[in-house]
Amino acid sequence: MSSTFQYIRKKTVNSVPIILLYFLSISEIDTHFSNMFEILSFNLQLIIIYYWMLKDQSILSNGHVFFAGIINDVVSGLPLGVSALSYLTVSFVAMYVKNVTVNITLFTDWFTFLIAVFFSNLIFLILIYNFTELSVTYTEIFYNSFFTLLFYPLFWLIFNIYRSITGMKTYD
Repeated sequence: MSSTFQYIRKKTVNSVPIILLYFLSISEIDTHFSNMFEILSFNLQLIIIYYWMLKDQSILSNGHVFFAGIINDVVSGLPLGVSALSYLTVSFVAMYVKNVTVNITLFTDWFTFLIAVFFSNLIFLILIYNFTELSVTYTEIFYNSFFTLLFYPLFWLIFNIYRSITGMKTYD
């Protein structure tokens, strides 16, 4: 009985990042605070994907990342696959960084997250400009990237506290 309870608890605790990713993709919250502040917007999905792919790839797989991107495209009205490929780019950078680095710290995570956000936005812009008639301004993407990078240490700390409270194993 105890092992069944521990198994259910582990699965529930491990599914919180996936549920949060899907909720943000479905709800179109997209963490835009443009009603209160004109330029404040950040992409929490990228932070979730990068952090959890870097810390424990078994929790958030590439299939979930791709499907969350497809859902985000449908909800936000983007062509199918744009967000999914951007999310997968962040995921692949995180997997590469995890395989290459020995000691992961906040500074190394933050620096490599900058690279992941850059390539993710590059893929996003290439796909939007080459395959659609949508107009995207560079300032919107710059502000979104800036605040996403700025808030990464805060969410890194929150997710680390969550992992320590729930007793998740560290695979660093």
